[in-house]
Parts: sequence; C-alpha cells; structure tokens
Amino acid sequence: MYYIGVDLGGTNIAAGVVNDEGKILRSGSVPTNVGRPFEKIIKDMADLVLGLIKDEGLTLEDIKSVGIGSPGAIKNGYCVFANNLGWHNVPLCAELRKYVKVPVYADNDANVAALAEASFGAAKGYDNSVTITLGTGVGGGLYINGQLYGGSHGCGAELGHMCIEQGGIQCSCGNRGCWEKYSSATALIDAGKMAVNYAPDSLIAKAVEGDASRVTAKIIVDAAKEGDKVALRIFNEYVEYIVMGLISIQNIFDPDIIAIGGGVAKAGDFLLDAINKRYEEQIFYKEIGYGKVVLAQMGNDAGIVGAAMLTK
Repeated sequence: MYYIGVDLGGTNIAAGVVNDEGKILRSGSVPTNVGRPFEKIIKDMADLVLGLIKDEGLTLEDIKSVGIGSPGAIKNGYCVFANNLGWHNVPLCAELRKYVKVPVYADNDANVAALAEASFGAAKGYDNSVTITLGTGVGGGLYINGQLYGGSHGCGAELGHMCIEQGGIQCSCGNRGCWEKYSSATALIDAGKMAVNYAPDSLIAKAVEGDASRVTAKIIVDAAKEGDKVALRIFNEYVEYIVMGLISIQNIFDPDIIAIGGGVAKAGDFLLDAINKRYEEQIFYKEIGYGKVVLAQMGNDAGIVGAAMLTK
C-alpha cells in the first residue's frame, strides 16, 4: 500500500506519494493563495493529490490514506484555528474526502515533523522524543510513549510559545517573552540586522555591504565561524536562549532525544556543539541520564512523510 502526505503551508501546498519505508516516490506543489474560501484551497489540494496518484500510475485503491500536516490547532479532523491561514473551525478532513475517497487524517505541522523524525529520522527507535524546528517561528512536536501527543484540546506542544522572559518581546500570539521571539531564525536575523547599523566594521555588515535587509542566518553563522566578535556575541546569546528552552523541555518531558531541525539547523555541528556544551552544563539530573540533543534528519521531507504516516 501507499500513502499520501500533504504539507499545507501559508505559501504552498506540497504533497507526495509515500511508501512504507518513508520514501517519497513522487511529489508536487501548488500555491496556497491564502485569503480564498477554504473550499477552494482544499479543492486545489485534492486536485494535487489526485494528479500525483495518477502520475505515479496508481489508483485510489492503492492508497491506504491521506494525511495532512496543517498549521494551527487541529482536532477531530478540524482545523480549529490557524492564524496564518485565517481559518476557524474548518472541516479539513471531511472537505478533502469529498474528492479523495480514502481515509483522511490531519495534525499540526510540527507534530507531523516529529512523527517523521520518530518514524524514519533522528528519533527512530525511541519511545519518547521531542522535535524542535527553528524557522520563522519555533515549532515543537511531542512523541510520547510511541505516539504523538497533541494535548486535550489539540493545541499541545506549542513549545515556541512558552514564556522565557517576563515582559519580554511582543509575540504575534499576544503574549510577551515567548521562546520563539528569541530562538527562531527570525530572532537571529533581527539581531544581525541591528549589528549592521551599530557595527559597520563587522563581517556581517561587510557581507551585506551595509544593507541590513540582506542579512540571513547563514551570514551570521559564517561570520561567527570566522571569529568575528560581533557575530560571535550574537550567536552565543542566541544559543543561550535556545538552551534555556531545551532545559525546560528536558525537565518537563524527560525525553530520550531532542531533534533540532528548521533552517537554522543547517549550521550543523557548529550550532549543535555550541548547544550541547551549554545544555550539558545546565542539565539537572546529570547522574541518571538525559535526552541527548541531535540534528533532525528528515529535512524538507518531514512534512510530507510525517503527514503520510498519520494513519500508521
């Protein structure tokens, strides 16, 4: 049997045909075009899915299920709320089943990334794992006792919105001091942009020729690797904030492993080594073992593969 995984994003809808080994056999994408009625967006999703099935030489009888990874709070097949889609109580699964006559499942996009890592990636073989994605925000997925945990109301594992600083930076969720305002790729880039203005001789400023709008996370990391004092200060402070959240996660959930993905994770061992140094220094129960921090392995495939595995 084969599975379909759908990664519903604010910009694009990506989907793929996935086999039992977690391999994507065929994939494609279409623009989401947020702002349209949800019925039209889901119809485009259905057309994409049906086209991929046909192009792979399969029929609906070959497909065990379709899984959807969606932003927001997902419960009982509904997208209860997704801020970046403008959705409230959208019958996501039922609407797709109008066109694709197979079982349809849905979960939060960060949760399906965690399922992908637990099934085929860095957390494979562990009963308890946490997956963190450092991107525009900070996503979190919990895999506890061999299954995803989304909480009683479908909005659990919003790890990026745990408060780490009272009265801190304003977050889009309405609160202040959320972890993602300090540990996301956006936070790192914002710090680099400020450095262009106050440290024009830094490697960051030179790399973008004084144009702060061109700053990327990679530019900051590369400058830190070169030993630039400004970049190192920004990078080390960024790592401290990441570790602040990781320690809380370890103390609360005591997982076997914490996998870190997202765009910033492309910094590889340079980031991981810095995180682990501070993380290991701050661990509470050093003598009895603790969840190790590793880099996620599924990369851009996580959304599609994890969604496809929702039925398993």
